[in-house]
Formats: sequence, C-alpha cells, structure tokens
Amino acid sequence: MTTLAIKDLHASVTTDEGDREILRGVSLNVESGTTHAVMGPNGSGKSTLAYVIAGHPKYRVTSGSITLDGQNVLDMSVDERARAGLFLAMQYPVEVPGVSVSNFLRTSVTAVRGEAPKLRTWVKELKDSMAELQMDPAFAERSLNEGFSGGEKKRHEILQLSLLQPKIAVLDETDSGLDVDALRVVSEGVNTYRADTNGGVLLITHYTRILRYIKPDFVHVFVDGRIVASGGPELAESLEAEGYERFQNSVTA
Repeated sequence: MTTLAIKDLHASVTTDEGDREILRGVSLNVESGTTHAVMGPNGSGKSTLAYVIAGHPKYRVTSGSITLDGQNVLDMSVDERARAGLFLAMQYPVEVPGVSVSNFLRTSVTAVRGEAPKLRTWVKELKDSMAELQMDPAFAERSLNEGFSGGEKKRHEILQLSLLQPKIAVLDETDSGLDVDALRVVSEGVNTYRADTNGGVLLITHYTRILRYIKPDFVHVFVDGRIVASGGPELAESLEAEGYERFQNSVTA
C-alpha cells in the first residue's frame, strides 16, 4: 500500500508585485487503488498543487509537508520524485524538437527502472502500449510534442503513464482539449493503469465529463487554494448541477 500524504501545504509564487500565496493549507491523502478527483473554478490553485507535488521550481513551499510512504518528497529533486513513484501528466506538455518520442520514452523508462530495457523487448512493449491508445506506430519517430494536436499530447502523456507505471499519478486537466473519442481512449488508458498497477490517481479537472469514464472514489472541491468540501461521486453530480458558486461564497463570507 502506497500513500501520498499532503498536510497543511502552503505554497507561493514570486510575481512582479512580490510573493503571492496560492496554496493555503491543503491536506489530502491519496492511497494505492483509489482515484481522487479535485475540482474547482479557474484560478483556484489546482494546477499549482500538481506542480508543487512534482517539484516545479517556480513554486516555493512555505509550510506543510508532502510525503510518499513516509519519505519527505520536498527534499527530493524532480527526477528523484519520479524514481520514487510520482508521475505528473501536464496540462500543457512542452515541445522538445530533435528528441523522438521513442528515445524520450526509453530514456525515461531506463531512469525509473534503473536499467535499460532490452531493445527487442522494448520495441514490442512500446508498440503494444501505443496500440492500446490507438496511436499510429509512426508517432514514435516524431519529435516530442512538436506539432502535436491537443489529443496527441494527451495520449502521449497516458502512454508515459502506461510505460512508467508509477505508484501515484497526478493528472492535470487531462480532459482539456479532447474530443469525445479521444477522451474515451485516454480514460481507458488511465483505467488500465490503475487496474494493472493498483496505482493511486489524483485527477484535476474542471468538468464532470471525464468522471463518466474514470470513476472517482473521492471528490474534492478546491477553492481559493484549499479544499473546502469532500465527498463521494455524488458531489461531482452536485457540482454539475449547481456549479461552484455556493462554495466560493462560503469562502468569501
């Protein structure tokens, strides 16, 4: 059993006007085999939470803690966090011209597993994983994210998830920019990851449509840098019908 434990987490970002606190006391546990959906309006700090977990240098943790099976995540470098079993699927993956998808993935897998997969085994593993995501085999030779559509970028993120098999996957706006068919394929990839690895999922989203395919065990409402309500799948249904206004009003009241 793996547990990602976030306790009273505060984090800031430096702006031209000075430091601005974005996370204002986030507490959350994500365990193996569970899916947590974090939902909230734009600008509430959801993506900041994802990037702080992953170790983005733009954000500074001012207090609180993040541990993975008792190990202090905040003391780890970005690559150490990945090797420990944390994974971030980014909302806006960066382009890396000149680096092929296949080379990037094999290098990543080598770093996480501690040894390079044998070439013959690797080719089959990559081909099978791409087929599950309905990806053209020629995709593997394209430069990383260069000229990719939104759907191609998201499928590539889930392809990484499939191959790296982390303990905990943080998925930031994975449904952003996807049509119905791509959403279904990407969601099936996430569900397969969880079924195959018993991994934990922290799914950050604005909308409930992805939750029709990826069933959450827990739903959290994120407003103004903190979790203001938690519940089961029924909470997502309530948000679909009523929106976030009542939660925003309770924070400002």
